[in-house]
Amino acid sequence: MPRPAPARRLPGLLLLLWPLLLLPSAAPDPVARPGFRRLGTRGPGGSPGRRPSPAAPDGTPASGTSEPGRARGAGVCKSRPLDLVFIIDSSRSVRPLEFTKVKTFVSRIIDTLDIGPADTRVAVVNYASTVKIEFQLQAYTDKQSLKQAVGRITPLSTGTMSGLAIQTAMDEAFTVEAGAREPSSNIPKVAIIVTDGRPQDQVNEVVARAQASGIELYAVGVDRADMESLKMMASEPLEEHVFYVETYGVIEKLSSRFQETFCALDRCALNTHGCEHICVNDRSGSYHCECYEGYTLNKDRKTCSAQDKCALGTHGCQHICVNDRTGSHHCECYEGYTLNADKKTCSVRDKCALGSHGCQHICVSDGAASYHCDCYPGYTLNEDKKTCSAIEEARRLVSTEDACGCEATLAFQDKVSSYLQRLNTKLDDILEKLKVNEYGQIHR
Repeated sequence: MPRPAPARRLPGLLLLLWPLLLLPSAAPDPVARPGFRRLGTRGPGGSPGRRPSPAAPDGTPASGTSEPGRARGAGVCKSRPLDLVFIIDSSRSVRPLEFTKVKTFVSRIIDTLDIGPADTRVAVVNYASTVKIEFQLQAYTDKQSLKQAVGRITPLSTGTMSGLAIQTAMDEAFTVEAGAREPSSNIPKVAIIVTDGRPQDQVNEVVARAQASGIELYAVGVDRADMESLKMMASEPLEEHVFYVETYGVIEKLSSRFQETFCALDRCALNTHGCEHICVNDRSGSYHCECYEGYTLNKDRKTCSAQDKCALGTHGCQHICVNDRTGSHHCECYEGYTLNADKKTCSVRDKCALGSHGCQHICVSDGAASYHCDCYPGYTLNEDKKTCSAIEEARRLVSTEDACGCEATLAFQDKVSSYLQRLNTKLDDILEKLKVNEYGQIHR
C-alpha cells in the first residue's frame, strides 16, 4: 500500500498548535472568554489602583490628562504601596520549565513595583498537597534580593490544596508579626493565586473569610485550570480579578496588566494639580502642594505667598532684618557696626558713628573701641576734652583778666604809697621831737 500522505497528519499538528495560533501577535487580551478579561479597575473598598484607559478612538496615543475617561500619559503612573502575597501552585502537573515561567512572572511583577519598608512588601506562599511560606513580607526590602529569593524557590509535590494555601496566607503571611501593615495604615492587602488545576479542597469558606479580613484576591489560571474554581477564589468584580492564559509560555505577559492595576495616578506628572510651586504625590494616590523656601502656602492650598520672616521674629538678626523680594531676608547692622561672618550678629566698627561720644565738634576714631575729640578750625579743646572754645574769645578773656590784675595792683600800690608817705611824715615828727628833747637836756 502506498505510504499515507503527510497532509493526513496535519489535523493532529494543528490541534497541538491551535492554542498558540489563538494568541494574537500584538499582545492583546489573553482572555477572550465571556465573563473574563484582562486586569482592570476595582470598585470602592481599598482597590490598589486603576489601569489606564485605552487610546483615543482615532488610534492616537492618549495624552496625560485629568479629564474623566482620558488615559494617563507615559510617566504619570507609579505603583502604590501594597502588602502583596503570591500564592503559587507547584504541584506535579506544573513541569520544571513551566514553574520557571511562573517565577519569571512573579519577578516581572516585582520589577514594576516600588519595593521597600514604606512601599510594597512581598511574600510568597508555595503550595501543592502541603503549604510552605517561602518568605514573609518583612524578609526583603529591595528588588534584587526579592528576585533572588524567588529564583531559589523549588516545586513541592503532588496535590492542589488551594484552600489550605489561602488559609495559610491569611493566618501566617498577612499578619503584623510577619510584616503586614496595621489596618489603620490603609495599605491594601493583595493576594495573587497562580494555578493550573482544580482545588482538591474546599475554597468557598476560606475565600469568604479572607475577603472579609480585607484581602483582595486575584486568580490566574493556566492551561487546565478550572474556570469555576478561579471565579470562586477571586474577588468581585470577577471580570477584573480572574485571568486565564492557555500556556505558561505567555503568562509573563500578564505582568504588564498587573502593573496597570497596581498603578496610582501621578497627578503631579499630569501637571493638572494647580500647585503654584511644588506638587507632592501622596501614598494614598492623591497629592498636596508645597512652597519654595521662604514662602507659605495660602488658604487655597495651591498658591504661595512670600514669608515676612522679619515680622515673624524668626530671622535671628541682631540689629536689622530686611525682607527680600524672593521671599527670603538678610541682616544689616546699625550705623557704626559691621555684619559678622555669620551674617546675623554685628560688631562695633566706629564708636564715633554711634553718636554717643560726647564730642562737641569732631569725633576722631582711634580704632574699633577708642576715639578722641577735636575742634573745628578757630577753636581750641577745653580741659574736659569734649567741648571747644573759639581762640579769639579765649584771648579776650585772658586780656580782660590781665587788665583787671593790673588795675588792682596799681590801686594797691597807690594805697601802699600813700600809707608809706603818712608813715614817713609821722616818723619825721617823732624824730624832730626827739631832737628837741635831746637838745634841752644838753643845755641844762
